[in-house]
Amino acid sequence: MPYAKIVPVLTRAGSANFRRCAVFSIRRPRSTVASTQRDPAAEEQPIESTCTVVKTADQGDLISQSSKGTATQSAKISIDFENTQEAYKSKDTLELLRSLLVFKLCTYDFLVDKNKELMDLSKKLLGQRFFERLMKMTFYGQFVAGEDHEAIKPLIQKNRAFGVGSVLDYSVEEDLTQEEAEKKEMDSCVSEAEKESPGLDHREKKYKAHRQFGDRRGGVISARTYFYADEAKCDHHMETFLNCIQASGGSSEDGFSAIKMTALGRPQFLLQFSEVLVKWRRFFSFLAAQQGKAGMEALEQKLELEQLQESLTKLGVGDRDDIENWFTGEKLGSSGTIDLLDWNSLINDRTKISNLLVVPSLETGQLEPLLSKFTEEEERQMKRMLQRMDILAKHAMKHGVRLMVDAEQTYFQPAISRLTLEMQRIFNTDKPIIFNTYQCYLKEAYDNVSVDVELSRREGWLFGAKLVRGAYMYQERSRAAEIGYEDPINPDYESTNRMYHKCLDYVLEEIGHNRKANVMVASHNEDTVKFTLQRMNEMGLSPTENKVYFGQLLGMCDQISFPLGQAGFPVYKYVPYGPVNEVIPYLSRRAQENRGFMKGSQRERLLLWKELKRRLLNGEILYRPAY
Repeated sequence: MPYAKIVPVLTRAGSANFRRCAVFSIRRPRSTVASTQRDPAAEEQPIESTCTVVKTADQGDLISQSSKGTATQSAKISIDFENTQEAYKSKDTLELLRSLLVFKLCTYDFLVDKNKELMDLSKKLLGQRFFERLMKMTFYGQFVAGEDHEAIKPLIQKNRAFGVGSVLDYSVEEDLTQEEAEKKEMDSCVSEAEKESPGLDHREKKYKAHRQFGDRRGGVISARTYFYADEAKCDHHMETFLNCIQASGGSSEDGFSAIKMTALGRPQFLLQFSEVLVKWRRFFSFLAAQQGKAGMEALEQKLELEQLQESLTKLGVGDRDDIENWFTGEKLGSSGTIDLLDWNSLINDRTKISNLLVVPSLETGQLEPLLSKFTEEEERQMKRMLQRMDILAKHAMKHGVRLMVDAEQTYFQPAISRLTLEMQRIFNTDKPIIFNTYQCYLKEAYDNVSVDVELSRREGWLFGAKLVRGAYMYQERSRAAEIGYEDPINPDYESTNRMYHKCLDYVLEEIGHNRKANVMVASHNEDTVKFTLQRMNEMGLSPTENKVYFGQLLGMCDQISFPLGQAGFPVYKYVPYGPVNEVIPYLSRRAQENRGFMKGSQRERLLLWKELKRRLLNGEILYRPAY
């Protein structure tokens, strides 16, 4: 049963029906496209930073198009990221001075560490009115577009005039104490069955709530955090996202809007569903190892059918006749092997699984319930999360807005990615409407990207991805070490860079192959942007095809965003907005993120100074952008 039918079925079905169909009931056609083979050595090549100025009379006219829409290069796509006049063309001199001031303040540890306390003190001393004025002259003005949909329009329109689009993001958060956050998390992530009989269910430590990590804001500097209160609060979050989608559709023809899955429902479901997905995938890897195929990339693990049937029979997963029936018909084709996507399809179609939360035991081979019971209210909460997602996706399609589902912690992410994939199946038929986010600091990032791309090929929908390095590294590492499971993060920054470029290269090749996939390169790393331009040159990908997007945060890395936009590339700023007092938690994180960014590299400040000196020497100190 496809995702489009899930919500109405869940709405009218009882608990047994929900457990039978839920999200596991999709039939998939077989692929006729072989997976792209990779050259591992190619991934290790150093990035060439050879982007030089290449201009034509019209700066955006970098390549020509044939009548069939195929790009033929009349000149290499090349951007000069040293050209400050182009980079800061959209900024008046006061805006440059504000950027310099804010970035400099971000380098002082005391100010950053105590920024929340200092903002609270300033509010008391100055009063609300003058405090807001001070914030708009400094941090708020630098990183936040305005207080509401009307207030942000001038900035969105100005950026659009200089070639930069917007990803709208309402950045209001609850200002909770650590104790309040921990209590909300434990209340919303522990099931009734676990409360009644702690320790008796088949749960893993990673996918259970732990009070010491209940405040999910800890160690996270670049992502908004939602805590579950009740279903009414989730409805409120959905309304906020709906308004954001509508505002994005009204402000531009090609906008994006960002949503977070933990805002839309009780996180208990995400924890449990993630554990189910991971355990089924682990069972596949276990069977692959029995056939001597351990350590291979996900799509290269192809299980021999006869051996697989024998293994499952010996493990007692089912009787011989049942197991043979699972592998007949369209699922098998003529290859005689089963890969991970076939395996997922078999799991989805298995009518003997009467409960969504059933997992295979590697020790016994038996199917075991994850929980001893599931209350009616917990079932209703799961249904409502699916319904809210469906409403948001339909609203985005109606307003011509693309929806970006943000990535979250690894103990939520398998479920988030799977639910996002279900939306892509339905809504990405004509063009990519739904974009999933892949965090490339994860060891499994490449497997996740390649498996999802292959699934899109087989089923004929359009793949949409946002690639980021990741937002939860410190929290994830400390949680893994303290609770006792494998660290999911790559060992160092360089390995994360290699992973990012490997995933990006894979999606770019998919775009080059059939022009169906889309990718947003969401990065402040100039070398990554140059790598993307270099690969686009080599593959003949034109910026005007609108297949490869770039994204940066508002108030950061303008020397990357605006030259790209003015050269005709689709580039977007993440545009936060909300009332001054209610975005203070967001501003606090921006200060912390910029501390590391500015200490690690003074490049942006040096370029700002360079442009100020240029304007002074050329008599342009009173420059104001014209558009």
